Amino acid sequence: MVTREEFSKRIVSDGFAIVPHVIPADMLQRLKIDLEIAIGKEAEYQVQTGAKIDYGMVLLCSLYPGELIRLLDSTTLIEPFEWILGTGCIIYAYTSSSMPPHGTNYSGRIHVDCPRLVPGYITNLGATILLDDFTVGNGATWYLPHSHLTLDQPTEADFFNRAERLIAKAGDVFFFHARLWHAGGQNNTDQWRHALTINMCRSFMKQRLDIPRAMSRMDLSGVSEKTLQKLGFHSQVPADYEEFYAPQDLRKYRQTAE
Repeated sequence: MVTREEFSKRIVSDGFAIVPHVIPADMLQRLKIDLEIAIGKEAEYQVQTGAKIDYGMVLLCSLYPGELIRLLDSTTLIEPFEWILGTGCIIYAYTSSSMPPHGTNYSGRIHVDCPRLVPGYITNLGATILLDDFTVGNGATWYLPHSHLTLDQPTEADFFNRAERLIAKAGDVFFFHARLWHAGGQNNTDQWRHALTINMCRSFMKQRLDIPRAMSRMDLSGVSEKTLQKLGFHSQVPADYEEFYAPQDLRKYRQTAE
């Protein structure tokens, strides 16, 4: 692991940091199995509802019990987020970023993961968690170092002329400033290339989806308090007087002030 000081310096100056060996090999295999099950269920939802879902896309991975939730107990994964955003940071979005054989996914456009640019203040930090090796052949992410300081989108020619590729191993994690301009590649192999992406934000910000409400029907008895906090369960807005005046340990919003 990199040190806190080195990691923070890289995020602030370069806009990214690649941390090797964050996820152990045995967990990688279990994650891939659970992710493929989730991808299948999302495809079923698309057929049932007619929703336009990118094939291979899981919009909210925490809806699926097992390793996709247990992953959030990983200190080596979560701690770097807290170095930048504070211990109270919560998940803004938790999606898959898997590319099907001979295809690409929704990330193929040049984009950032946060619409706002606040000079000198980081609101969101992303992490792409590699479940497979990333290679040029299977669509390794393009990213433009230092571009997190730029409001305007680079032209396609400028981006691909100066961008680098995320060539890294399964288990490595690509942490990045959410304002870093990046784009997914093209998977030209016969195999799926699996990855997960987590976007963390400050505790006072709204999530992409209301994760606690989305997970309200799930059995959360085995989920740690730390993971519940990261999923936003400690930073819910009270719905009525009863919730507002509840004892401290029962309040919907009991997030530590930062």
